[in-house]
Amino acid sequence: MRKEDCFYLGKIAKKFSFKGEVLIYLDTDEPEMYEDLESVFVEFGKNLVPFFIERSQLHKGDFLRVKFEEVDSEDDADRIMGSEIYLPLTMLPKLDGKKFYFHEVIGFDVEDVRLGNIGKIVSINDSTAQPLFEIMKDDTEILIPMIDDFIVEIDRANKKVVLDTPEGLVDLYLG
Repeated sequence: MRKEDCFYLGKIAKKFSFKGEVLIYLDTDEPEMYEDLESVFVEFGKNLVPFFIERSQLHKGDFLRVKFEEVDSEDDADRIMGSEIYLPLTMLPKLDGKKFYFHEVIGFDVEDVRLGNIGKIVSINDSTAQPLFEIMKDDTEILIPMIDDFIVEIDRANKKVVLDTPEGLVDLYLG
C-alpha cells in the first residue's frame, strides 16, 4: 500500500498493558467510526506494514485501545511506539454538499462567482491557523482562506470549486 493511497488516522501514543496493548491517538472528529477496524497500516521507515487487530475499544475519547496480533509483550509494543497509523482512502466516508477532504480537491479548477476561472488548486496549506487553498493561475500563486462563507459549491462531477470571495481579495494577486 502506498502512502499516497492512504490517509493519516493517528499515532501509537503509549503502551497500555504488559501484554502488548497500545493506545492509538486518533486524529479525527469521529473516533467512534474507527472502533471496529480489522487492520491498519503502521509506518516503518518509508513502508506501510499491515497490522491485524485482535480487539480494540475506545479509551477516553480520542484514544483507541488496541491489541494487535503478534504484539504480545512490552518489547513488541516498544518497537511500534510513536509510529503513525494509516488507512486506505477508500475507507473514508463519502462527503457531500460543501464538505470535502483536502486531498480530493487537489487539481480542481476554481471559479469565482464574479471573476470566473481563477486557476487550479495545487495544494492545501493547513499549517496556518486558517487553512488556505493554494491556487495557481498561470505563474501566479493565489492564497484563499478556506472559509465556509466563501465556498458556494464543491462540484465533484466537473472537478470544480465555486467560491464567492470578497471583492479585492483575488485582485491582490492578479492586479
